Amino acid sequence: MPIPFETERCRIRPFEESDIPAFMSYRNNLDWMQYQGFKGKKYLEYKKALLMQPKFDEGVQLVVANKQTGELIGDLYLKIEKGVCWIGYTIAPEFARQGFAFEVVTQLLLELQLSGMKLAKAGVEEENIASIQLLKKLGFEQNGVDGSELIFQHDL
Repeated sequence: MPIPFETERCRIRPFEESDIPAFMSYRNNLDWMQYQGFKGKKYLEYKKALLMQPKFDEGVQLVVANKQTGELIGDLYLKIEKGVCWIGYTIAPEFARQGFAFEVVTQLLLELQLSGMKLAKAGVEEENIASIQLLKKLGFEQNGVDGSELIFQHDL
């Protein structure tokens, strides 16, 4: 998986310690993060999880940064499991509804395809209507349920 990669407005790259305060500002906003699992942690917990060497088989968080300013606007989660890439995405509230998630995930799907992946999946809480709409717009189709999550997949 080639990291970093870029879109028209964003650069996707590994985390640096200087990214953690901005990451914490939205990840610890429990109203905004109501559908996410990785939230409400302390600085050192995030530092340990985010600054490790990327291991795609264990799951990795990546920065979505504004290409012009370098400002963190969100993050991507990737985990490769038995030939399937599980994805997750979060955009900070001040950057929501500006097309960043669509732009970044569109390019991510292309990068996954170019790297030989055949299938991308995403789990989403059924109440998370915005994320479900985004996945459908990206061409994902619901193919199951796992607990409280709807499972969507996209053939690459």
